[in-house]
Amino acid sequence: MTRVLVVEDDPRLVRALVLNMRARRYGVDAAPDGTTALRLAQARRPDVVVLDLGLPDMDGVDIIRTLRGWSRVPILVLSARRASREKVAALDAGADDYITKPFSMDELLARLRAAVRRTDASPGAATTLVTTDEFTVDLSARKVRRCGRDVRLTPTEWHLLEILVTHPGRLVSQKHLLREVWGEARGNKTNYLRVYMAQLRRKLETDPSHPRYLVTEAGMGYRFEPGEAA
Repeated sequence: MTRVLVVEDDPRLVRALVLNMRARRYGVDAAPDGTTALRLAQARRPDVVVLDLGLPDMDGVDIIRTLRGWSRVPILVLSARRASREKVAALDAGADDYITKPFSMDELLARLRAAVRRTDASPGAATTLVTTDEFTVDLSARKVRRCGRDVRLTPTEWHLLEILVTHPGRLVSQKHLLREVWGEARGNKTNYLRVYMAQLRRKLETDPSHPRYLVTEAGMGYRFEPGEAA
C-alpha cells in the first residue's frame, strides 16, 4: 500500500484529504505541525508527502530542506501562498510540485498518482527512450525524432530537453534549469529560458503557441507532460 503523509493544520481540509485518499486505497498519516511531520516521516517512511507551507511551529520550506537532507520522497506542496518567490523557494528547496489553494481535489489526486508512478519506477532500469504521440527522445543516442525524421537540436536545446524528459510530470523550476544549463552566473537570466523553450516548441510541438508537452507553469518553471504514450 502506498503511504501518504499529509502535513496540514486545517482539520477540515485534513479530513477531506484523508477521506479522498483512503477511498483510493492510500494509507494516510496526518501531521498538524512540522515537528510531528518530521517525526512521522522518519518513523513511517511515506512514499509521498503532501505539505502545507504555513504551519504553526515552522515554515514548510524548512521542512522540505530538512527532509531533503536524508530523503528523496516526493513532496507535493499544497499552499495558499501565491507569490512567485514563495513558489520558487519551495521548488528550489526540493519540492517536486506546487498546488495553490483553493484547489481541485481531482488535480491533487492526479499529481499524487504521478508522484507515485515516479516513485515506483525502477532506479536500476533507467529509461533511455521517451515516447510521446508526436516525438521520441533517445537519451542514450542523444537523438530526437518527430514524424519519422530526425530533429536537429543545439547542445543547449538538448540539455534543456534532457532535464525535462527525465523528470516527466514534475515541475522543474526556472532557477534549476538555468543553473544546470548555464551555471550559477546566469541564474536569473529567465529570458534565456524563454528563447530556448520557444525554439524547442517550434521543433517539437504541433502548435507551439499552445504547447501540449513542454508546458509553462507561470512564474515557476516548466513541466514535461508525456501524455498516454510515455
